[in-house]
Amino acid sequence: MLKQLTNIPLIRWMSRHPRLAAWIALSVGMVVLLLIEARDVGLLPGQWIALIAATVLVAGACVWIISWEDEDELVESTTPTDQKTDPAKK
Repeated sequence: MLKQLTNIPLIRWMSRHPRLAAWIALSVGMVVLLLIEARDVGLLPGQWIALIAATVLVAGACVWIISWEDEDELVESTTPTDQKTDPAKK
């Protein structure tokens, strides 16, 4: 079943570009919420564009910050075992 899912072009693209896919998904969700919550505020078109652009940038920043943890785990997994510090040995 999982093998069949990876044959779908969109799923294959998402697995090759996980951060960009997360940014797009989070941006869409955040913009939808923004449109729902601010629809009766009476904003001008320029204000809508600015808010949507800021929302997309915030979503990108969120994905970037979350990816810091992935990079830390990658560094730990590539560090040789003799260089890792063990608190029990101190």
